[in-house]
Order: sequence, then structure tokens, then C-alpha cells
Amino acid sequence: MTARLLIYIAVMAGVTYLVRMIPMMVFRRKIRSQFVQSFLYYVPYAVLGAMTIPAVFYATGNIVSAAVGLAAAFVLAFFGQSLIVVALTASGAAFIAELILGWIK
Repeated sequence: MTARLLIYIAVMAGVTYLVRMIPMMVFRRKIRSQFVQSFLYYVPYAVLGAMTIPAVFYATGNIVSAAVGLAAAFVLAFFGQSLIVVALTASGAAFIAELILGWIK
């Protein structure tokens, strides 16, 4: 069991190292292409969205309450509210939607 755990940790460390090292080896010089620069600028946002949005819909017991929370988060984020305000309000909106949906059923 311990040997297997150490192998898992070593593989994860190797993959993490490669993911960080390979771009530094490929892009040794400053990137001059505006297209590549703009593409690389938006990659973190796209990856974050791809990881977060599906998780939002599985976080609650009902897709409707998840959509309510997500809508609240989008509206507040659009108007420039802080992260803590957006997170707390979205959580509260999803919670209230769950309560209402529970009463309806």
C-alpha cells in the first residue's frame, strides 16, 4: 500500500513538473505573434470555466437551483461585485431556490 502511494505521488509530481517545464522549453524567446499572445491570455479563463461550470450543476440536488445560483453569480459578477459577495449571494440564491422547490414538491 505504501509503495503504491509513493508511486502515485511520484507520477503526479512528474506530470506537474512536465506541464510547467514544457512551455518554458518550447517558448524560449519572447512571443511576438499577437494571435498567440491573445490565445495564451485567455487560456486560463477558458480552463477555469470548463472546470467550474459543470461542477456548478452537480453541486446541488436540482439543476434548477443550480441555474438560479449561477444566474445570480453572473449578474453580480457582470456588475463588478467582489468575489466574496458573488460567492455568498450565489450560494444563498441556490439555497433559497432549493427551499422553494422543496415546498413546491
